[in-house]
Amino acid sequence: MKLQKWVPQLKGKKILLLGDMVADVYVKGHISRVSREAPVLVLEHRGETIVPGGAANAVHNAAVLGGVVYAVGICGEDKAGEKLKELLQSKGVVVDGLFQDVKRPTITKTRILAGGQATVRQQVVRIDQESKEPLAKETEEALLHYIEKVLPEMDVAVISDYGSQTVSPKLRQRLIALCREQGVPCMVDSRYAIQQFTGVELIKQNEAEAAAALGLESLDEIGAAKAAEQIVYLLQADGILLTQGGDGMTLYVRGQGAKHIPVSNRSEVYDVTGAGDTAVVTMMLALAAGADHYSAAKLANYAAGVVVRKHGTATLTADELLQAVKQGELAAKKQKEERNKLGVEEV
Repeated sequence: MKLQKWVPQLKGKKILLLGDMVADVYVKGHISRVSREAPVLVLEHRGETIVPGGAANAVHNAAVLGGVVYAVGICGEDKAGEKLKELLQSKGVVVDGLFQDVKRPTITKTRILAGGQATVRQQVVRIDQESKEPLAKETEEALLHYIEKVLPEMDVAVISDYGSQTVSPKLRQRLIALCREQGVPCMVDSRYAIQQFTGVELIKQNEAEAAAALGLESLDEIGAAKAAEQIVYLLQADGILLTQGGDGMTLYVRGQGAKHIPVSNRSEVYDVTGAGDTAVVTMMLALAAGADHYSAAKLANYAAGVVVRKHGTATLTADELLQAVKQGELAAKKQKEERNKLGVEEV
């Protein structure tokens, strides 16, 4: 089946996404003068925007692509939490699994953006707010009960762990076990602690995360393919998608070996923020649609190639993905024809 034929089939696939739901807050202002109270600039407030970040960005991406997303995590009883839930609901996300905890604020990353009338806005400072305390027992049990209730309805599951304590040891172990028992494909994307997800079916890591997991300075020491193989066997997983920035991606599947996927577009890279989230949910929705691992990873690569050409934590529609796939596959076909004319053998 041609790759582009999978794109319409992403729509309607059910995906459970457990993780650290973040509200990315952008405060915009104009620098007017130097304060008389201290040698600092005075920023006149000109507006504020809240967008889904962290695991909520993965939720947002999956919903915009057409998936039916069940978001599972924590929001505080605050303005940021209310706005985050409102934003996700507006995209059709099922938010019954977003539980409020009065003792935990919504995880927020507030960026102060400043600029003059004739200058580009720049980030001045970022203010993070989150609780580092373990989940309260009653909150953890509520999340677990919800997961157990809805998982049988799901096509796939994703764990998006940004290190903010939502994905507790009990939750990750139980979800991984349930997915294995019920035959629900599950992928984990963990920024700091991938070693703790033993038994998960699929893994996503970037180069820096993979190197850290193996105790290496960089993957240059052993190469991406070998690193991918080692992580899969270390975690007793089935496969891994290793993202490599400008070098594309490497997919390793147990029993099938490693395949490298070149970057889909080297031009106009504006912002890589959140591209990993896009890749994860695209791959999982594609697997839910029936694609093989390699086809799903190629779709993920195209999807990431679209969002990196947008500013901030961005999303893409199924139509944008379809257009990227058509253009990319056509370019690849032409390149293959040119190599054949020159007598260059395929590697």
